Amino acid sequence: MPARFKDLCIDAGDHQALADWWCAAIGYVRREDEEPRPADWPIPIRDPSGQGPLIWINPVPEPKTVKNRMHLDVIGDKTELFGLGATLVRARDQDIEWDILADPEGNEFCVFAPQP
Repeated sequence: MPARFKDLCIDAGDHQALADWWCAAIGYVRREDEEPRPADWPIPIRDPSGQGPLIWINPVPEPKTVKNRMHLDVIGDKTELFGLGATLVRARDQDIEWDILADPEGNEFCVFAPQP
C-alpha cells in the first residue's frame, strides 16, 4: 500500500472564519491542542463523535478562482446551510439528485437530502 488517507484540507482566505463556518455547518469543533497555535497557522477541526476525518482549514493568500477538483459530500438541509451563508451553485434536477452549494469562500460541496 503506497499511501493511506490521513486528513482533509480546505484552503481559505479567512481561515478563522471558515473554520467556524464549517463547524456550524457540519457539527465539528475546533481541535484543542496542548500548546496554543498561532492565529496564522492552519485550524484543525474534528468530529466530536470521532467518526469523521480531521479537517484542516489552511490560510492561503490567493482567492479561489476555479471549480474545485475535490469536494465534500454532506447529508443535510440546504435551507439551513443557506441560513449559515452557503450559496447555491446548482440545484438538483433531472440529471443530479443533490444540490451543489458553496461555502462563504466559494468552495463547492454537494448536499444530499436526509433519508427518512
